[in-house]
Amino acid sequence: MRRKTAKKRITLPDPKFNDTLVTKFVNNMMQSGKKNLAYNIFYEAIEIVDGKSEESGLDVWKKALSNVTPAVEVKSRRVGGATFQIPQPVRDNRKTPIAMQWLISFSRKRNEKTMSQRLANEILAASKEEGASFKKKEDTHRMAEANRAFSHFRF
Repeated sequence: MRRKTAKKRITLPDPKFNDTLVTKFVNNMMQSGKKNLAYNIFYEAIEIVDGKSEESGLDVWKKALSNVTPAVEVKSRRVGGATFQIPQPVRDNRKTPIAMQWLISFSRKRNEKTMSQRLANEILAASKEEGASFKKKEDTHRMAEANRAFSHFRF
């Protein structure tokens, strides 16, 4: 029998924008417990985005996050010796963490000099529906569409 479900922890809003979504993003971006450095990288990236676009940097970041958020994903399932990729809708509490993870991981792989520049350029690209993180979302949706025939194996 399963134990109790874990209690949801309350995330405090960040000091500059007073937004809990920013704190969650920074927590995902943080490495080795260096939260202050992660905040500095994020705020610097938002300032760079602010300078390069007409809208405010936070709005562009939220737009980029919503553009990268997936609606469906594929999960592997073994049925009679064969492994099928079964498309499933993404639960609401998983959508934004997946989008954040994609934005962060693909910005780390970029070639700019500093992490804040990489993050800023990935945010700008995702807000224009371009870039590697948006491509990942499109590929995931395309894979789910291709495997739609196996959706009756859903569990």
